[in-house]
Amino acid sequence: MHTLFFGGIAQYFDDNGLLVRDDNVPFVNTIARVTRKSDGSMAEYKLPITMPGLLGAGSEFIPTSAISSYENDVLKLDELDQDTTMIGYIYGGISSSAPNIFFTNTGTQSQASSQIFKVFLIKNSPTSVHDVNIQSKNGLGMVIYPNPSDEYIHVTFDLPEASNVTLSIFDVDGAIIKTYDWGHLPGGAQHYTTSEVFGNHKVLLFQLQAGDRVSTQKVIVK
Repeated sequence: MHTLFFGGIAQYFDDNGLLVRDDNVPFVNTIARVTRKSDGSMAEYKLPITMPGLLGAGSEFIPTSAISSYENDVLKLDELDQDTTMIGYIYGGISSSAPNIFFTNTGTQSQASSQIFKVFLIKNSPTSVHDVNIQSKNGLGMVIYPNPSDEYIHVTFDLPEASNVTLSIFDVDGAIIKTYDWGHLPGGAQHYTTSEVFGNHKVLLFQLQAGDRVSTQKVIVK
């Protein structure tokens, strides 16, 4: 099953291939597809197109009446035999002037959107290659908080099975600042806290490796 997300607001967003957490939950223009297979595995894909602005939050998708669907309103994509099919409309919602407006909004930074977008499904003729979000596929589920951070940094993740685990911290130039070798850890939820002082570095890359799985996130240091 495929689930499409058109813009909106997100606590996690893609920043040049790295997953970044922003607890202010900014507006984003990313269009993404989450695909879940019958065996329960799933992965998120960033599509090569974006919304024309910071739109999507609070909007409504209205499917066309000509498209068949299951009882849970999931569209029956396999029954579409045309190369290009209009499957519905996106209407309304919030139009934001900037990603983070929640602490400065005077009533002029956002407004109700009256735009209507047609949504087309194009089969068998991709316009370009979409990018998989490796974070969604590798099964580690790494979360680093708070981010931005000024002192204690918490790292949580899930191990599908027992693995040798290391956490390496890099600066933006790729130089290793610190490496934590946590040894052989059992499968399940893990939680570690560090209060290291990282000097004058304002941006760090945290790379977690567990067996052959790798997850990388960007951390902003206040």
